[in-house]
Amino acid sequence: MKLVLLTLRLLCLACLWPVTLLNNRHRNRKKDKDVYLVEHAKHRFRGRIDYKLKRKDSTKSLLIKTEQLLRIEDHDFAMRPGFGGSAIPVGIDVQVESIDSISEVNMDFTMTLYLRHYWKDERLAFPSSNNLSRTFDGRLVKKIWKPDVFFVHSKRSFIHDTTMENIMLRVYPDGNILYSVRITVTSLCSMDFSRFPLDTQNCSLELESYAYNENDLMLYWKNGNDSLRTDEIALSQFFIEEFHPSHGLALYSSTGWYNRLYINFILRRHIFFFMLQTYFPTMLMVVLSWVSFWIDRRAVPARVSLGITTVLTMSTIITGVSASMPQVSYVKAVDIYLWTSFLFVFLSVIEYAAVNYFTTKEEMKKLKQLKLSEYDASQAMAFDGCFHDQDIELSSFPRLSDLNADPCMSSRNSTTPDLPPILGTRLRRRRSIRQSVNHIMNNSYKIDSYSRIFFPLAYFLFNIIYWSIYS
Repeated sequence: MKLVLLTLRLLCLACLWPVTLLNNRHRNRKKDKDVYLVEHAKHRFRGRIDYKLKRKDSTKSLLIKTEQLLRIEDHDFAMRPGFGGSAIPVGIDVQVESIDSISEVNMDFTMTLYLRHYWKDERLAFPSSNNLSRTFDGRLVKKIWKPDVFFVHSKRSFIHDTTMENIMLRVYPDGNILYSVRITVTSLCSMDFSRFPLDTQNCSLELESYAYNENDLMLYWKNGNDSLRTDEIALSQFFIEEFHPSHGLALYSSTGWYNRLYINFILRRHIFFFMLQTYFPTMLMVVLSWVSFWIDRRAVPARVSLGITTVLTMSTIITGVSASMPQVSYVKAVDIYLWTSFLFVFLSVIEYAAVNYFTTKEEMKKLKQLKLSEYDASQAMAFDGCFHDQDIELSSFPRLSDLNADPCMSSRNSTTPDLPPILGTRLRRRRSIRQSVNHIMNNSYKIDSYSRIFFPLAYFLFNIIYWSIYS
């Protein structure tokens, strides 16, 4: 029995021995291959080793070594530095890269900037023989304390993440920290359009700590007025007149006082664009409406079509300007100019309506007079023996000798005493306003003559007053 068991064991060993030998050979070959690749890489790259051939993750090990160097696991970074003591000072430095857009309709602006924070956290101090700082990316930022600065009145904002998050953390051996991010923010700007488009807008971007009031965190500009720097910025509709920083305090009834920093900038609008798009076309429409004063008053289709065309064009210009502006409840400077110009165009149409009405009335009056004058003029002579002609207008008094020579006049003046001879010109009475209006109504062609002078003078006077006030 023992002999049988021994025989079976020998047979099993004999079967497993080739398999074990093959496995050992495969392992030796793989090890030799790795050694060959490393030696080949050293020879090819002049002694540099391709770390991709290493199985161990060097980035992960480097991060672990950094955390050990900064003793991150030894401290509670949910608490601010110096908790329980005085407020921690946090310096701010801003570099404005660009102002991407300014919207009058939404009353906001979009700005891209580099926001840098400076503070000291002694918990992150580390020994260094050469006193050099260490720079990290966003992975380490999530594990330490940092200021919770936010943008007041911001509508939306984001940190750029192409090709990686644009975040930099630099730690110095003594614990001083520089934290920099690249942000695009869209913020509110309360604009006043009462002088639009001859306006100047004051906008500001406000920074503040969200959780820490002035007893825990003190925000300040790192280098005073030099803390705000700008690149070469050019905008399509505005001149940037000034960039300057300022600071203040904000009170919240439930949490107290907070430090607030301001990035102030003044924008002055380009007027040339609106001169080409709004003012010049409006002026041309007003001048074009005056052409009807030189067209014959009997040419009804020509004058009516010209007046209606100018009125509709002015309505289109007003609608286009209003569509690109917010719906404010006050009158803007451009509204005053457009509606006054529209009034001049509308009055030119009304002027022709008056001319046409009085012309028609005058022609009807002449037609009635023509019908009354059809009877025989000789029948009228039978009453006093004198010829009556209503179409003759005497410009001056006749001489006294001529009156005595005329039998008709002598018969009329037989009952009146003789007047002494008077030398001189005829005296004319001054016409009253009513008489002047009646005279113009009876001579409707004079309305066009007066309009040719009154309309240009009134519009020229309006332009002088308008540009002297708003420019």
